[in-house]
Order: sequence, then structure tokens, then C-alpha cells
Amino acid sequence: MTIYSTMPLELVYDGINHQPGPYVSIKIGDVQLQIESVTPGVGRIVRLLDGPLDAYLRPELSPGTLIAFGHPSS
Repeated sequence: MTIYSTMPLELVYDGINHQPGPYVSIKIGDVQLQIESVTPGVGRIVRLLDGPLDAYLRPELSPGTLIAFGHPSS
């Protein structure tokens, strides 16, 4: 792999060995979400896994949004 960049390599490869997660899958209504736990009962949406097409346009379900959740279902 060749990377052409004007940025220093330290910035390009910063965090390359950092493993994100752990992720939890929850279902809210008819939408399946993958979230990353921030604190107990609060998570950050990583991505939508399944749901109707209009769910992808709802701003409250956009990645990065913090949501409250109860008992996650794996």
C-alpha cells in the first residue's frame, strides 16, 4: 500500500493500533443500531444495522448521537 500525503506520517498513522469498541447491538422500534457504550445506560450511535430506508434520514439516529438505552440485546 502506498500513501501519498503532505501530512507527517505521525499524523497519518495516529491511532492505527487503537481498537474501537466494544460495540452493542440494540433495537429501537424497527431500527437495529450498533452503539458504543459511553457510560452505563448511555451510548453513542456507531451505525444503523437494519431498518426502513427513511430511518437513515432521521437526525436523531445519525452516527455520533448520544442515546439512552436500557438492557441491550446482543
